[in-house]
Amino acid sequence: MSQTPFEQAGSLRIGTVDFVSPDEVKVALDIEAPESIALNAGGPRPFPRVNSYVLIPVDDGFLVGQIEWLTVERSAFPKRRGMKDFGLVDLPYPLRKLSLNPLGTLRTNPSDTDQYIFRRGADALPSVGAAVVLPTERQLRSIVESGERRRVKIGTSPLAGDAEVCVDPNRLFGRHLAVLGNTGSGKSCSVAGLIRWSLDQAQRDCSRQPNARFLVLDPNGEYSRAFSDDAIKARIFKVSTGDAERALKVPLWFWNSGEWCSFTQASAKTQRPLLRRALREVKAGRVGVAEPTDEDRKLSLRRYLSSTLILIRRNLQSSAVKTEATKFGFHLQTIAEDLKQLGVDFPDHQLNKIVEAVQVALEARHKDGFDKQKQTSFVYFVAFTNEEVETIASALETVLSGLGGVVYQEGPDEDVPLSFSGTDLADHLEILADQENVSQYLDFLVARIRTFLSDPKMKAVIGRADGMTLEQWLADYIGKNNAADGCVSVIDLSLVPSEVVHVVTAVIARIVLEALQRYVKLNGVALPTVLVMEEAHTFIKRYKEDVENQDAAAVCCQVFERIAREGRKFGLGLVLSSQRPSELSPTVLSQCNTFLLHRISNDSDQDLVHRLVPDNLKGLLRELPLLPSQSAILLGWASELPILVRMNDLPKSQQPRSDDPEFWGVWVGKDEDGKPIHRDIDWSTIATDWQAGPTGTSDGEVT
Repeated sequence: MSQTPFEQAGSLRIGTVDFVSPDEVKVALDIEAPESIALNAGGPRPFPRVNSYVLIPVDDGFLVGQIEWLTVERSAFPKRRGMKDFGLVDLPYPLRKLSLNPLGTLRTNPSDTDQYIFRRGADALPSVGAAVVLPTERQLRSIVESGERRRVKIGTSPLAGDAEVCVDPNRLFGRHLAVLGNTGSGKSCSVAGLIRWSLDQAQRDCSRQPNARFLVLDPNGEYSRAFSDDAIKARIFKVSTGDAERALKVPLWFWNSGEWCSFTQASAKTQRPLLRRALREVKAGRVGVAEPTDEDRKLSLRRYLSSTLILIRRNLQSSAVKTEATKFGFHLQTIAEDLKQLGVDFPDHQLNKIVEAVQVALEARHKDGFDKQKQTSFVYFVAFTNEEVETIASALETVLSGLGGVVYQEGPDEDVPLSFSGTDLADHLEILADQENVSQYLDFLVARIRTFLSDPKMKAVIGRADGMTLEQWLADYIGKNNAADGCVSVIDLSLVPSEVVHVVTAVIARIVLEALQRYVKLNGVALPTVLVMEEAHTFIKRYKEDVENQDAAAVCCQVFERIAREGRKFGLGLVLSSQRPSELSPTVLSQCNTFLLHRISNDSDQDLVHRLVPDNLKGLLRELPLLPSQSAILLGWASELPILVRMNDLPKSQQPRSDDPEFWGVWVGKDEDGKPIHRDIDWSTIATDWQAGPTGTSDGEVT
């Protein structure tokens, strides 16, 4: 005869509630509760065990609690249930207690009373004295296996009877995933496994190759082996490959103005405006000549007067001209001196009218001061009136109308990826420097650009590939229609020169995001794509925001911050893998909604994880320093509850190449199984490959 639910709950009872708060429940265990193995739960099960689950009946279901800690305290009387023999003397007895973190509620499935449904959150908390029971085998598995669209199995839960842990790829990849853990904890295998297991399940469901897109940015060259089999058909791009179609190419004409400025470290005041102008003009095909014509000189004057007018209008609008002791007067002084010099070269354009208007305003607002401390006199300007500044602006507009009007921007935007030659850019910058009489500010910048362009290491990656178009690059790296050439692109960055690796990574990530933005614009729907960044602490590293000239590493981080904030709207999911989460950008980490945490030993990394995770997991996260390899804690949006997972096995041939060096096996010539290990050395082969250098274009310069 089967037991009633109440009889069953009674047989599984282990204790009573002693203390209740919204984030903690304390339980006093009965003397009769199991001490090491519970045999009354449908099968032998270790109990009590930290981070395992127990149930507390509430209303129409059970509150699920996760054990945070266990303790023993000395009690004056044993807490026995049932009839007591008062003729016996009770001696002091150790009373066991445990603390629970409330996780959610387990209820019977309305459509199938033999099944249960787990949901996060608690509608009601138990009262003091409520019974605490062990979950049955079915209840325990239901805690882990509940949830909708559990499509992809990633592992099993050792704390829940090896119940299957499955995730929904929409949740896993759609709102960004962070895989964090020490070296050797299994991060790379988890990342490779998540990709492979997702694609395998999708292929089983649709009986064909899935229309999926994964781009793996691989700084250490680990993933080439993981996706080299015929089942995945990955496209692997690397430096110095014999396969011309798979040689890594990120042409310099892909770069936007911000990436050019960070790469060249162009100064904000003089070099950056001319660099942007040069980019616009070479992309428009208007490469200058060494000897400017009269029209070129006239256009240069128009540009100067236009920028001056725009500056004055901006200061007038922001009321900067009315600030006491304003710097605006000194700006006007500089403008007057420049116009006097230009008036000699352009006597027919009445520049003297602008100079006269400026001088009138300066004389009206000019003041003499005396610094008593330094015993020196000085000049300053008080607030200008709107009428005085409007007179200067009107004079500028009159002269500009005779020259053809204001010049705002000519040619295409400097950030549009239009093909041009790197040599043409350097040549055009030199010509512009001569035309604007600023050669002393640009000579070093041009020399730096020419040095980079002539470096054969750079040429192999950023050189203009013969016949490569933007369309072809997008098809090769992101994937063709219906993923006809495979679902995975592995971009091996291991041999990319360190001087450009951050810029190359930033360009690839930005191009992918902007391509997907335009797909949404033209089609009205997103094209789901996943961007995987291995060793993320190197490329998404926190930076100082108050620095005037951001270096390439900061620009690279800013691209990923933009992807973290905006990528989901355009179908771009982000997967980060890092062994130093404390060095990652806080902006990117805060946008990750799912975390897969492997072993983390560093104190600062553990503190950061404790602050980041979205759950009250004081007990579970304390296991981070103790987790064995292949085990991880899954928590966040992709999981109904935080859970300890033993990840699926991944065959050796499908694991990334991140094995620990086999020192002892090489020393003694055999591995643990007795198989011989050989490490023959031919340094001549290595030297020849090294001295040959990377392959690039044959003209000796990036074109």
